[in-house]
Amino acid sequence: MSGAKERVTAARVADEFSRAAKVLVRHFNERLGEHGVSTPRSRLVVEVARSQPVRVTELALAVGITQGTASSLVDALVRDGLLERQASAEDRRSVFLRVTPQGAALAQEWTAGYELAAEELFSPLTAEQLSTLVEILEVLSAGEE
Repeated sequence: MSGAKERVTAARVADEFSRAAKVLVRHFNERLGEHGVSTPRSRLVVEVARSQPVRVTELALAVGITQGTASSLVDALVRDGLLERQASAEDRRSVFLRVTPQGAALAQEWTAGYELAAEELFSPLTAEQLSTLVEILEVLSAGEE
């Protein structure tokens, strides 16, 4: 291609985005695996720590998984002593989730691992490129809200 620029199509962007997302997930899974946790489990605990008290429905929506998947993961995290269920004072049928002290400590540890993995992964980008990328992703995700 003698200096001619290849036309970038939306499909090409989607392909590159998909590849980059897979690299991102793999990188986070490897980093969090060093802490003995999977990405889905860590995301739930961190989200509960951030937004507690929270209902399972709200939690599933916040992390982008189905309510059934969230319920199964929450059951395991409650059994592991990282989350606890608490009945609402106003409506005993309504149950909220909170992190336990152990869950809160691990959420901090996992967040630090996540942040380090993100720094490593995005280190080739300049501050300007990072800013532009965030703007682009905000535009794309705004359609989902």
